Formats: sequence, structure tokens, C-alpha cells
Amino acid sequence: MTDARKPFLRLDNGEELPIKPRGYQLMSRPMLNRGTAFTHEERTALGLTGLLPPGSNTLEMQVRRVYAQYQSQGDDLSKNVFLTQMRDRNEVLFYRLLSEHLEEMLPIVYTPTIGQAIELYSDWYSRPRGVYLSIDRPEEMEDSLSNYGLDADEVDLVVVTDSEGILGIGDQGVGGIAITTGKLAVYTAAAGIHPRRSIPIVLDVGTDNLRLLNNDNYLGERHARVRGERYDEFIDRFVQVVSRMFPGALLHWEDFAADNAHRILAKYRGEHCTFNDDIQGTAAVVLAAALAGVQRIGSRMADQRIVVYGAGSAGVGIAEAMRDVMVSEGLSREEANRRFWCLGSRGLITQGMGSRVRDFQEPYARPDDEVIGWASTGNRIGLLDVVQRVQPTILIGTSAQAGAFTQEVVTEMAKHTARPIIMPLSNPTPRAEAKPVDIVSWTDGRALIATGSPFAPVRHGDVVHYIAQANNALVFPGLGLGVSVSKASRVSDRMIEASARAVADMAQDREPGAPLLPSVDQLRTVSAAVALAVCKAAAKEDLARVELTDPVQQVFAQMWQPTYAKIVL
Repeated sequence: MTDARKPFLRLDNGEELPIKPRGYQLMSRPMLNRGTAFTHEERTALGLTGLLPPGSNTLEMQVRRVYAQYQSQGDDLSKNVFLTQMRDRNEVLFYRLLSEHLEEMLPIVYTPTIGQAIELYSDWYSRPRGVYLSIDRPEEMEDSLSNYGLDADEVDLVVVTDSEGILGIGDQGVGGIAITTGKLAVYTAAAGIHPRRSIPIVLDVGTDNLRLLNNDNYLGERHARVRGERYDEFIDRFVQVVSRMFPGALLHWEDFAADNAHRILAKYRGEHCTFNDDIQGTAAVVLAAALAGVQRIGSRMADQRIVVYGAGSAGVGIAEAMRDVMVSEGLSREEANRRFWCLGSRGLITQGMGSRVRDFQEPYARPDDEVIGWASTGNRIGLLDVVQRVQPTILIGTSAQAGAFTQEVVTEMAKHTARPIIMPLSNPTPRAEAKPVDIVSWTDGRALIATGSPFAPVRHGDVVHYIAQANNALVFPGLGLGVSVSKASRVSDRMIEASARAVADMAQDREPGAPLLPSVDQLRTVSAAVALAVCKAAAKEDLARVELTDPVQQVFAQMWQPTYAKIVL
């Protein structure tokens, strides 16, 4: 008697999934298609006879072939398109290739190259991936999410953007869907989040980008960006629908404008399992670099004087994460806030600026009587003015102003601290506040450096300085994995801090020139360590909704491996 279930996939966990599509229909399913890796017997059973060349390859052979094809692409954007098309054909092969060349390919599938792909999204549109929710048709929200084909217990992660603050290139309308798919590619390659247990979503609320509105090919809603009460109602409806339909999922907010990002996170984080990578992920990886630097010089966070140049969502998020560590080290919240000097577009943020100070910046506004006489020209207190007065130990750049950390600023800082910690974090590379080669030279090799973009090592005298990249990918994949394993009911500040400490603990090399952070080629191991730390923190705060009897094994078992599952005929 034949088994009516056959043929089926037998997964590593023993689960058996029937294979229903046949022929070309099967090869159009990226998670089922394995192209030339189908054996002759499998081709016969699955209606593929004659539809593929007769030769059969292993997955390893396929990886070698597609890597050679990848290397032949003329530029980074062409490489991005090549990988996107491969992902649409064969997801296992895509993730196997990406995982084996992660350090090389991460800048291609994610920042900075993905920014070019997003700008060209409507012109180069080929195949939809994700869910598109329009503010003009909010009543379609549930149907749209249902049409993605996943049940309530089949979603671990939802990544969503409204596309207003994309990667330093601003409002990109419906093209922002590509940032969510790129983010999910990193989640999978770095932490083994299963590619079919996540949903990428764009909230199309219009766009203020006139280039898009005047482009005949533009595929989004063709009107100005909706704001105010109608926008808030749309966001609230979205949160409630997602929470009801996918109650076990982490809701990841991506590339919202600063005001909305802080406001949305503050509103929902206490009741929902939600996370903003631009605020919390950036903060965690920079905190990790700062912790590693402070440990290297034998100090502690509570003793630092920190200048943040660029007090937007990322900059203030970093300050908040560092402040929380200072509080855990014994300072009051008010005392910890006084350890920060934050600068925005109008210079040092002070209480006298009134309504020009955003809500999330207020805790760091300096008293006016404290800064009398600080401005060297006019009424604006600039970066050099602050560095001269404060004599900071840590300087952080999130301003997107290239060259803002001038030689005068850096040398002034280095006069007053033996090992200045300097982090020009703005992306992409041309927007960095300073180049590591200059910082090393200006400080005679004494600076401890982390950057937002990747930079080559710098030789100074007999020492080669390896530059740490404060890449959010060191944190957010492991955080998502930890939440998935523990089924955490929400993401707490302690879980964020735990993720940062886990990353910092992996950068223990004290040799001269050693980087402050682990390298991207260690992402799989880093993500596992972060996930384990997050699970333990969630359990300690009674936020875990499953019993963590063997957290190491539970984390390892949850990490999907890009291999072809066994086909049982």
C-alpha cells in the first residue's frame, strides 16, 4: 500500500511536510526548488523529468558555481540584483552562499548597497516579496496579512517600515519594502531565523519624495505623506492586528523618522513584544564597543564624559543605553544624564531652546547657566566648544556630517585623555565624521575606534590597528533569536543591555591594535551568544513564556541551517 503523504520533506526536527506542487510550479517555489540538485529519482517523482539538464549537482557544487557568477558582476548594485534574483529562485542556495561569505556579502545585501536598490525599486521592479499595507485601504489589512499564507503559530518575526528614514537617504515610499527584506536576510544568515517564519512589511502612507511622485513608474500611493491623527490611527490598527494574528512574533520597527520612531516605541513597548533597531539595536552595538573600550582602559561607564554629535533617534538611543549602564553602576538617573552632552543641528542642546528640543532629547538638555560663555562665535555652541569645555572621554558621531570630527576637535580631545574612545558612526562611508586613518594619526595611535561603515586596517608605526565596525548585525539577529527561543512577552532594557555585554565579551583581545568588536565573519557565533544572553535576561525578569531547561541546546536547535532537507519518496 502506497503512502499517500509521499513525497514529503523530512526536516531535521523530524517534522514531515508533504510536497504538493509539481513540475515548473514546484521550481517557482524558492524554498522547495533546488534546481540541479534534484536527483534523477526525485525528478521522476516530482514531475521534473526533462525540465532540467541531466547532470545533478550537490549543494556545495552549486555554491561554487554561483559564487563565481557573483564575482563576475561588474559592480555592487549588479551583485545585489544577482543575489536578489537567486533568492527568488532558490532560498537554500542563497542563504548557503551568503552564510559562507557573510563578511563579503553583508554590505551587498544590506547597507550600504541596498540603499541604491531601494532608490531604484519602482524602476527595477521584478518580483514582489513581503506585504504592502496602504493607509488608503486600512480595511484590507487583515486580508493582506492572511494572504501571506502563515498561521498564528508560524511567525516569529515581523519587520516593518514606513520608509521615511531609510539609511540616510530619507523618504523612499513603497521602495522601503526592500529594507525589510534585506534585514530579514541578515536575521536568517546570521542567526538562523527561518526564512518562512518571518514577514517583511511596508506601511505605505504616501511619500514627500517629489522625485518618486513625478516618476511614472512609481508603484506606491501617489500623494504626500500622511501625518497626524490619521497616521497614528493606522499605526495603532497595525499593531493591534499583528498582535492578534501573530501573538508570538517580535515586531521590529525599521527606518522610521526620529520623532515617530521614539513615539511609537515608547507607546507600545510596555505592552507588546516590540523593538526598534535604529534606536535600540544601534544603541546596543555602540554600547558594546564602549564597554569593550572602557574595560580595556580599566575604567567603568559611570566615570565617562560622553559627547554625542547628532542627537537624533540613534544618538539619543545610544545615550539612553549608556545611561542605564551608569545607573546599574550606582549613579542616579539624573546624575547619569549629566554625563552626556548632546548636539543637534543648532549646536549643544540646552534648556533655553524650549520647543526646539524634541521630547526624547529633553533629559540631556544642559542648563543655560552652565554653558554661559561656551560659544566661541555667535550664540551657537559647536562641537569644538563642547570638547574644549567638557574634555570628553568618549566622542560619538551620528550626524551624517562628513568630516565633522576635525583634526582640531580630535587633538583637543586627545590632550585630556590617554585613550580617547572615538566613534564616527554615520553611514554610508562618505558621511563618516572622520576617517580612522586620520584619527589614528592625530592621536598618535592612542584612540580606540569604532565606525559605522567598514574600514581597512591602519598601520601606525609598528602597530596595525583593526577598526571595529559597530554594525547592528552584531546585535539584532541574536536578539530576535533570543526572543524567539524564550517567547519573551516584551523586549526589556535589561535584554538590550545583555545583548551588548555579550558582544563586548567576545572582544577580549588586548593586543595593541585589536578591534573593540568581533568581526562580521563571526556573526553566527556572536548571534548565538547574544541569543543565550537575551534568553537568560528574559527568564530573570519573568518575561520568558517557555521554560528554559537547556538554553544552550534550545538556542542551537532553533538556528535554521541552509541545507536541503531530505526528500522521502
